[in-house]
Amino acid sequence: MTAPPFTKHYVTPERAAGAVRHYRWINEHAKPLRQPVLYTVGPDSLTFERIEGRCVRPEDLPRVAELLGHAHGAAWASDLHSASLDTPHHFQDGTTFDDYLGLRKLALQRRHVQGYLPNKAALHAMFGLLEATAQGPWAFYKDSNPRNFIVTSTQDIVAVDTDDLSLAPMGYDLAKLIATLHLTYGPLMDQAVTTALLAYSAAAQRHDARLGTTDRGQLDSFLGLHAVLTAPYVGRNGYRYSLPLRFSHRGAS
Repeated sequence: MTAPPFTKHYVTPERAAGAVRHYRWINEHAKPLRQPVLYTVGPDSLTFERIEGRCVRPEDLPRVAELLGHAHGAAWASDLHSASLDTPHHFQDGTTFDDYLGLRKLALQRRHVQGYLPNKAALHAMFGLLEATAQGPWAFYKDSNPRNFIVTSTQDIVAVDTDDLSLAPMGYDLAKLIATLHLTYGPLMDQAVTTALLAYSAAAQRHDARLGTTDRGQLDSFLGLHAVLTAPYVGRNGYRYSLPLRFSHRGAS
């Protein structure tokens, strides 16, 4: 029996239209990333194929890392090689990706106001870490957390919730997946993280030899940023664990 479709509602028609543009951009430029079929576009809603399955778990990390590497590599080769991390990227179809630096500087400032960064010195240290990570090659960021991938009964992996995309360095979205798996299930083995990074890099390099250069030091720097940016969500949405402070104190390589 076919599952009934899923309708997602948006606060404004502009939000719905933006979600459609990002969905279609991924289908064109990041083909390895499978998404649910989009059936109907309404004024402020989208109706999708309903995907039955489970969320990603730690044992799925190597496969999802490889999938992200292929998706990011394909997007770079197809469209993102001309982007810049410090300015929004505009496409001919009207799609816009927020820039990497400006968006996250604002988020870090909010974390300072909320008390997750204890003082101005800590805020400026995080600004420095952010700026040190702003180097190419670059990819797109889709908020890769365990709930945004569904593993089907046939072991296919489907990406959901691609409404908001932004620019980010290669490896940044992989770090978000690693961070949120840790927040959900507890600390990951160091070898599991290294294996995921190797799978990601090998997949990206199949699209361009210049890709797949993210090293473990850069990944840990991204994790340091995610430790602060995700801090308000600990204890909510299934995030039961905190990221270790050591992620927040490693400098960029």
